[in-house]
Amino acid sequence: MRSKNEPGGQSGAGGGERESPEPERSFIEKARRAQIIDAAVDTISAKGFAKASLAQIAQRAGISKGVISYHFAGKGELIERLVEQIYEEIGVFVRARLDQRAGATAWLRIYVESVAEYMLGHRTQLTALGEIFSHFRTADGAPRYGAASSEPLYVALEEVFLEGQRSGEFRAFDVRVMAVSLQAGIDNMFAYWSAHPAHDLAAHARELAGIFEHATRAERTERTERTERTERTDHH
Repeated sequence: MRSKNEPGGQSGAGGGERESPEPERSFIEKARRAQIIDAAVDTISAKGFAKASLAQIAQRAGISKGVISYHFAGKGELIERLVEQIYEEIGVFVRARLDQRAGATAWLRIYVESVAEYMLGHRTQLTALGEIFSHFRTADGAPRYGAASSEPLYVALEEVFLEGQRSGEFRAFDVRVMAVSLQAGIDNMFAYWSAHPAHDLAAHARELAGIFEHATRAERTERTERTERTERTDHH
């Protein structure tokens, strides 16, 4: 899963930034757009990206195709907004859990586990995202979402790893390699779960978080351990 912005943070999905801010919309307009996006998620999940036409989406939403055209310039804009909305929802969900924890190590585990927790309750969204990421193309035929569009996510993950290194929680390592590897692990976790629905996603997330805890944590020397024991003794 590839968000355009920081993990569990801002809205958006892979791709270019909007050139101008989203206009303020009325409650009714927002509700109608949300209804159309929900119908698009269901249609893409059920029929696949290629067969999810605006007509099919309109039929599922119980509206005319013209209503979709009024709110979105075309299927491309609808799909981009769909991805953005899903990541906004993931961000809210993840942030609520990250805010309760302190430290880079705790952040790392809660990030991985909470993204998995969200998707456990939103499998239709995950299926739709898989279809979109696999089949949505730019005008020149390149994938609309991919490693290039994930750059802001990698940068945000790098900041977390750098903070852990500065605090002494994490060892020295190449933060870009670790960021790309972590996101690839999350993406493949969801790909495997999609292919094997009975797979225990929560257990997979816990194991994945543990792998990266071990991969990132600072080495504990004998001297460090003696110092900690002394400090605990002095404290008591």
